[in-house]
Amino acid sequence: MARSDMSDLERSLLRSSCPTKIRGKKRVDDRRVINGIFYVLRTGIPWADLPSEYGPPTTVDNRFNRWGYAGHWDRIMEAIAEVHNVDTVMVDGTSIRAHHASTTLKKDPRRCLGRSRGGLSTKIHAVTNQNGLPIRYELTLGQAHDTPPCKQLLDNLQPGQYVLADKAYDADWIRDMIWEQGAIAVIPPKANRKRPAEFDPVLYKERNKIERFFGRLKASFRRIATRYEKTSRNFLSMIKLASVKLWIEFYEFAA
Repeated sequence: MARSDMSDLERSLLRSSCPTKIRGKKRVDDRRVINGIFYVLRTGIPWADLPSEYGPPTTVDNRFNRWGYAGHWDRIMEAIAEVHNVDTVMVDGTSIRAHHASTTLKKDPRRCLGRSRGGLSTKIHAVTNQNGLPIRYELTLGQAHDTPPCKQLLDNLQPGQYVLADKAYDADWIRDMIWEQGAIAVIPPKANRKRPAEFDPVLYKERNKIERFFGRLKASFRRIATRYEKTSRNFLSMIKLASVKLWIEFYEFAA
């Protein structure tokens, strides 16, 4: 059994979210195929180099693409992330360098690649809970600023929630957006702000958990540390599958 293979808990949680309607001939065993997807996610190898124990590489690759297009990976992550109480959220972004294999869709809007220092890259924007576990994602070009995705990332806050972010998010419209939803901004003011806003420096120290989350995401999943996927949809699917792994590991440790 490879380190990336599903545990019994992962299998039970994923089984309830896997599609049950089957057309045509019986499909290859879901567990073997998903284990193959997780193997590629962890190791970063090309689909063609997938070990034979996971079945034909084209079958695994096609299943990953079909289920991503159908939104199954999105629903699996949402189902796991929504069952946890959240009193604090944190928002931040990180840049991912793109492998040359992911840049072949020239000027295609689906690829979500931009040029920054070091070459082509994609920026992952995430919201996590108080434990540093992911809730929502947005992808932008690598050179994009951190603040615009907040319109989507922070549009579903709950009254009384704390929102932790660094100085890059010190913008009036972001603070107003948080305040209008009844949440509380914990964002240090920029040095050039004429009227510095107050924030809780003790609570702000917890923001390191989202930075540790990004570090773990890159260290544990090579398919995310370097972007190999040509379309942003497939790259985001890989990110959400990695998130499912992290959430389930949290549940297993808590148990």
